[in-house]
Amino acid sequence: MASGGRAVRDVGSKAELEAAVGGAQAAAVHFWAAWCEASKQMDEVFAHLAVDFPHAVFLRVEAEEQPEISEAYGVAAVPYFVFCKDGKTVDTLEGANPASLANKVAKLAGPASIAESAMPASLGVAAGPAVLEKVQEMARQNGASATGSIHTSSVEDALNKRLEQLVNSHPVFLFMKGTPEHPRCGFSRKVVDILKQEGVEFGSFDILTDNNVREGMKKFSNWPTFPQLYCKGELLGGCDIVIAMHESGELKDVFKEHNIPLQPQGSKNEVAVKPEPDTEKSGAVPETAGLTAAQKERLESLINSSPVMVFIKGTPEEPKCGFSGKLVHILKQEKIPFSSFDILSDDEVRQGLKVLSNWPSYPQLYIKGELVGGSDIVIEMHKSGELKKVLSEKGVIPKESLEDRLKAMISSAPVMLFMKGAPDAPRCGFSSKVVNALKQAGISFGSFDILSDEEVRQGLKTYSNWPTFPQLYYKSELIGGCDIVLEMEKSGELKSTLSE
Repeated sequence: MASGGRAVRDVGSKAELEAAVGGAQAAAVHFWAAWCEASKQMDEVFAHLAVDFPHAVFLRVEAEEQPEISEAYGVAAVPYFVFCKDGKTVDTLEGANPASLANKVAKLAGPASIAESAMPASLGVAAGPAVLEKVQEMARQNGASATGSIHTSSVEDALNKRLEQLVNSHPVFLFMKGTPEHPRCGFSRKVVDILKQEGVEFGSFDILTDNNVREGMKKFSNWPTFPQLYCKGELLGGCDIVIAMHESGELKDVFKEHNIPLQPQGSKNEVAVKPEPDTEKSGAVPETAGLTAAQKERLESLINSSPVMVFIKGTPEEPKCGFSGKLVHILKQEKIPFSSFDILSDDEVRQGLKVLSNWPSYPQLYIKGELVGGSDIVIEMHKSGELKKVLSEKGVIPKESLEDRLKAMISSAPVMLFMKGAPDAPRCGFSSKVVNALKQAGISFGSFDILSDEEVRQGLKTYSNWPTFPQLYYKSELIGGCDIVLEMEKSGELKSTLSE
């Protein structure tokens, strides 16, 4: 790192930071990470500012090495800056914007010690020539004006590099909720069980511990949910695909094809990758050893007292926390009958359930006695349609007929394409050609990846009486497949037909 001089002080503990901030009239804190290129660039500006503003205290915290401090200051991404006056936070800055940083430091610390005449009017800050020169140099490097921000692509590039390293860190790698020993959702648990049955050694990463990885992987893989299973750096798919491949024997074939050694069932075959610290979840809760038989029986009786049971703070009418409120709202929106228990009314249940379920927070949703998860997981399942699917599979709500489901999907957009993969990452040449034709004609369209759902894939062939994919629909009527779409594009019919 470039700073490290006497002007910027590295902080090694929360107590040290609090003492430094509390004892200073003005303090600026830079949260950085060694792997982040943008952090390093901004640190150079920070070091120059520390020289130019000698009356303020400049501190530096390695965000991932000091999770307690990062959590206390709400740091979710780096670079991140916190500005304090008389021990209190007065401003923050997220991201790589040198001009904003200079502005905020000047506002915090008053005029710099160096003559203000050197200041360009465009910057509008009383910073000295050294920092202004640095800002302008960085702006030139990034092809921006002196007041522009460092291009956010440098942050994205650093994250993508990190994701690529994770994906390729083991021949078989699983992004999951929780760990192989303690999965935090049923879908992750199923994939872990399958990998153990297959006797394959695999690495894993708990996406609940790092929101950057969690959100980044959705874009990186173009796959919106978790778990995600990779083999030799290539995405195999999520839970449903892994189950289908396992049952058909295809999964074993893929492992053999890529020379992945298979071990006898029951041997130790998972390697958890240490997650980067984040603020989303606290640590795992101990096993059920601390519960008496009577406590365990009471908790299990409560969990099983209704097919859908939620343990929340407050009541469905008056939730006492936003997460409980969100979960209740989703259940009501989906018209799902449920019972609830207010954990604020009974501390024995509140503490005991954390141990029994190995889930450290509330709310908690159970379906037929099995833990589904907390509000984040339920929100995700609700968005993807998984929640209704699980409820119908468990017999809690009537199962939607496949025909009704297909009709709803076909009519979900005026122009609807059923394809292999996604528009940004087609998984076959024919799908790619249709996507390109629609984009060139300037037609907006909805899409569905038929590789993600075998039931839809097979059902649509029968429903449409069309045996292959892609399939393009307009106002719920089948237009045809790749050849027909390309013919229509050639004759100019495509745009006129789909824009009626």
